[in-house]
Amino acid sequence: MDNTILIIAGIAIGAIIGFVIAKVLEKNNASKLIKGAKKSAASILKEANVEGEGIKKDKILQAKEKFLELKAEHEKVILSRDKKMADTEKRIRDKESQVSSELSKNKKLNSDIEEKVKDYNHRLDVLEKKQEELDRLHKSQVEQLEVISSLSAEEAKSQLVESLKGEAKSEAMSYVQDKMEEAKLTAQQDAKKIIINTIQRIGTEEAVDNCVSVFNIESDDVKGRIIGREGRNIRAIEAATGVEIIVDDTPEAIILSCFDSVRREVARLSLHKLVTDGRIHPARIEEVVQKTTKQIEQEIIEVGKRTVIDLGIHGLHPELIKMVGRMKYRSSYGQNLLQHSREVAKLCGVMAAELGLNPKLAKRAGLLHDIGKVPDAEADMETPHAILGMQWAEKYGEKDEVCNAIGAHHDEIEMKSLLSPIIQVCDAISGARPGARRQVLDSYIQRLKDLEEIAFGFNGVKKAYAIQAGRELRVIVESEKVSDQNAADLSFSISQKIQTDMTYPGQVKVTVIRETRAVNIAK
Repeated sequence: MDNTILIIAGIAIGAIIGFVIAKVLEKNNASKLIKGAKKSAASILKEANVEGEGIKKDKILQAKEKFLELKAEHEKVILSRDKKMADTEKRIRDKESQVSSELSKNKKLNSDIEEKVKDYNHRLDVLEKKQEELDRLHKSQVEQLEVISSLSAEEAKSQLVESLKGEAKSEAMSYVQDKMEEAKLTAQQDAKKIIINTIQRIGTEEAVDNCVSVFNIESDDVKGRIIGREGRNIRAIEAATGVEIIVDDTPEAIILSCFDSVRREVARLSLHKLVTDGRIHPARIEEVVQKTTKQIEQEIIEVGKRTVIDLGIHGLHPELIKMVGRMKYRSSYGQNLLQHSREVAKLCGVMAAELGLNPKLAKRAGLLHDIGKVPDAEADMETPHAILGMQWAEKYGEKDEVCNAIGAHHDEIEMKSLLSPIIQVCDAISGARPGARRQVLDSYIQRLKDLEEIAFGFNGVKKAYAIQAGRELRVIVESEKVSDQNAADLSFSISQKIQTDMTYPGQVKVTVIRETRAVNIAK
């Protein structure tokens, strides 16, 4: 028991001693920490003071530099103001000196003007006195003359005027008579001279239009492809173009026959495209013919544009340009219409220049004088081509002189300007020269046109082509409007109409073609 108490007491004493020792150690550590913190605080304060001094010095330096900069800028501003003020003062002094010099000049001028005014006034006084003296002397002389001649001044003046009138009238009549006689003697000679000079300055060509074209091919094998099975390709081409295709023994050539040069050209270009492409069948033929027709229409416009540019004509309406291009594919008595119109335009320009008129206006009228020969519709063909051309020119804004020249070049209306007889004379010069025209060809072409017009006079006719030199009329009808029985009746009616209304050599075969097609598209 006593040992246990001793042990407990020893443990308690040991715990107390350990607690005391721990407290002492803790106190020592705390004092050390306090000393370290104080030391750190002192060092921090020292560093802060050093850094603050550095910042203070930097700010002071920056403030001094800013002050110096502001001071320099202020000095610059002050210097520039002083310079401007000095310049302004200098200009003011210059202006003052200039004004003073001007004032001195003005004073001098005023004094000179005053002296001249005085001098002029003095001279005016002298002149007035002299004029009064002259009037007095003139009056006394007139009085003396009246006493001598026993006539008043007015009576003498009237007698003098009458004598001068009679003398001037007789001299004028004599002069006019002399000039009239001289004009009669030289007018015909001058006119011939102008016409001959005009003709000599224009290069002309012979008429070369015909009714056939030759289409050259590489080999005779191509002929068989063009003919097609049982001639279906040739029939398709003839039906689409209205041109007769002649395939004979001529090697490497096919002849295209038609009086209409536009159709011939369409057929020739279409054959060229078909042979080049190699696909020749009825459907392809119709497609190529349609495309070629559009191509020819575009070429007509280009030909018209080139023609007006070559002749130096400006501001022509697009429709008139198109008509000029269409003249390339028309002929008048075998003479190409465009070539004839260009020739007339050049002749008119030369002749107008010789006569002192406007050559550009004369060229314009000369080029357009025959546009009535290329009508758009069949109804226009009933109007004389000169009147039709004049109506078109008026419609598309041409000048009155040009319109009158077009309408009067065949004496169908009255000529109202000097331009009209010039166009008439130049048209006659171009058409009457040797080799210009062939009457037989024109009458032949007119007969073929009349044949086609008779066919178009019947209902249901879609196309009509005169082929075989007018010995056959091929008529294509619309299958919806004409039946097979009606086709036979139509053929008979057309033949009777031709027999009644036309005069022709031999006989004319009338062929009516009726074709039915059924077309569907697979989508």
